[in-house]
Amino acid sequence: MIAYEDFDSAIGLNWYEADPELRTRVEAGCPAEDREWSHEKLGKLGELIGGRIARNADVIDAHPPRLVAWDRWANVANRVEHHPAALDSKQALWEAGYVSSFASDQASRGRPAPGAMLAAANYLLSQADTGMVCSLGMTSGVAGLVDAYAPADLHDELMAGLRATDFDHGMDGSMFLTEREGGSDLGSTVHCTARDIGDGRVLISGEKWFCSNIDGAAVAILARPERAPEGSAGIGLYLLPKYREDGTPNSYTMRRLKEKMGTRSVPTGEVVLDNALAYALRPRSDESIAHPDAPQGTNSDAGGLNRMMEMVNGSRFGVALMGLGIARRSFLEAAIWAWERRAKGRLLVDLPLVREQMVNFLAELEAGVILAFECATAARQQGGDGLRRILVPAAKVRLCRLGIEGATSVIELVGGNGYCEDWGLTRLLRDAQCHTIWEGSENICQLDVLRAARRHDAHEYVLDRVRRALSGAAGSGGAFPGQEELLDTVDYAAKELDSLVNTALASEPHRAEALSAPITGLMVEVVCAALLAEDAANRGDLRKGLIALRYARRHLHSGTRQESRWGDAIAQTAAREILSYSDVPSALASTAAA
Repeated sequence: MIAYEDFDSAIGLNWYEADPELRTRVEAGCPAEDREWSHEKLGKLGELIGGRIARNADVIDAHPPRLVAWDRWANVANRVEHHPAALDSKQALWEAGYVSSFASDQASRGRPAPGAMLAAANYLLSQADTGMVCSLGMTSGVAGLVDAYAPADLHDELMAGLRATDFDHGMDGSMFLTEREGGSDLGSTVHCTARDIGDGRVLISGEKWFCSNIDGAAVAILARPERAPEGSAGIGLYLLPKYREDGTPNSYTMRRLKEKMGTRSVPTGEVVLDNALAYALRPRSDESIAHPDAPQGTNSDAGGLNRMMEMVNGSRFGVALMGLGIARRSFLEAAIWAWERRAKGRLLVDLPLVREQMVNFLAELEAGVILAFECATAARQQGGDGLRRILVPAAKVRLCRLGIEGATSVIELVGGNGYCEDWGLTRLLRDAQCHTIWEGSENICQLDVLRAARRHDAHEYVLDRVRRALSGAAGSGGAFPGQEELLDTVDYAAKELDSLVNTALASEPHRAEALSAPITGLMVEVVCAALLAEDAANRGDLRKGLIALRYARRHLHSGTRQESRWGDAIAQTAAREILSYSDVPSALASTAAA
C-alpha cells in the first residue's frame, strides 16, 4: 500500500520503492538468479533518481547548456558549457553504472544485466529527466555500433571509453544524422560527402541540422561516399571522433544550439564539417565487398543506413520508455495532490469525477508498463524477435502519446499553480511533446507496424501471444470478478484485429497505409488487455483484475456489451484501493466489477 498522504512531494522519494507495479514487473521479467541483484541495484538507483537527479533536472532546465564559440581572447573555443547540476547528474549516473549498462557488475557477476532490469533503469530516469536519458543513452547506441563495426585497431580503445565505469575516463556518444531538409526519409536527405583516404578513413564535409548530444566524444554520422549513387543504398556510416589521434580538435564547428521547448538537458545543435576525419563502420569480414543492397560499383561503405537502422528498434523502445516515465511521474504527482488537496469539503480523491479520471489514468499507465516490459523481455519467449519487431513501434506510438496525456492531466488537476514553471510540472509536458518526434513520428511508426506485418507476418506473433495470454488466464485458477466478460471481450477484439490486418494486407497500398493507424491502436489495446488479464489471473490479484476490466471496457467491445463502458462502477467503488495499490476485498471487487 502506498500512503500518498505521507508525501509532501514526489521529489525526495525512492521512486523504485514507491512503485509496486514496477517491482512486480522486474520480479516477473528477470531470471531467478538476477532478481536479488536487480532489486538491490534498482533500489539504489530509485533513491538517486528520485532525489539528487530529480532536483538537478529542474535546475538544468532553467540553466540549459550554452555554446561557447569563442574564448575571451577571441580564439575559437567551439565547446558547450554545462551547468554544474548537469555535470553532477552525469557523474552520479556514470558511477552508478547506468551509462555502461552496469558493465562492472556484469564483469564481477559473470552475467549481463537482464532486459527487464535495464528497462526499469531507463523508466526510472525518464521520470526525472528524459533529456538526460537521451544524452547518456546515445552512448550505449554508439557503443553497439562500434562493437559490431569499428575497425579492429580502434575497437578496444573506443569500447573502453564508451563502457567506462567512471565519468572522468568515460567517452559519451552522439548521433549526427539529420540535415537541413529534415524528415525521416534519410535516403534522399543525406548530402554530407565522405572522401576515402585509405585504411577505412574518410574526410567528411557538409552540414548536419539536428545533432543530438552535440558535444559527445564519439559520434555516429551518416554521409554519402563520393561517387555513390543517390538513395538510401549509397549512404555510409562512420565514427566521427571529437579529437584526432594527435589530440587536436577534429575539423567540425558547432554553429549554434537549438532553442528547444523541452529536453533542454541534452544539447542539440547544428554542425558544419570541413574535411573532418572519420572511420568507416562497416562489416569486418570482407571490406572490399559492397553491401548486397547497393548498386553494382558503389563504394564498400554503402549500406550504412541499414547498419544504422539496426539499432532503431532499440532506440525507439528507449524513447517509448521516456513517454511512459513521464506518465508515471505525472501519476505520482497527481496522486500526492489528490490525497492532499481539498475541494467542496472533501479530498480530491473522494470527488467522483477525479476518481474516474485517476483510475482511468492508472489503468492506462499499468497497461503501458505491462506492454513495455513485454517488449523488454520478448527475447525470453518463442517468437520474441518477431513480437518485438512489431510491438516496439506500436508501443512507441502509444506510450509517447501517454506521456503527453499524463502531463496534461496533472497540470489540469493541480490548476493554475501547475501551469507555473516553479511547480515543476510544465517541464514534464514540454519534454513529453518531443518524444512523438524522436526516432520516428507516429505516422512512421504506424507504417512500420504495417511493414512488419506485410514483410514478416509479425502480427501472427502478436495474435499467438494474445491467445497464450487468454489461455493462461482461463486455466490459472486465479479467477477474479468479471474475468469471463474480460476474456470474451479480448478474444472478440483479437478476431477484429486479425480481420483488420488481413484487410490491409489485401488492399492496395494507399488503403493499407490508411489502415496502419487503426491497426496500431487496436493492436496495443488488445495486447494490453490480454496481458493485464493474464497477470491478474496468474497472481490471483483482484485489484489487477479490476484494472484489466476497466481498461478493456474503455477500449474494447465484445459485440454484446458495448454499453458497459458507460455503466462501469469500478472507480466509484474501489478508487482508493486501486490508486494506493491496496488489497481489494473479494466482496468489494465483486461489487465494483458488476
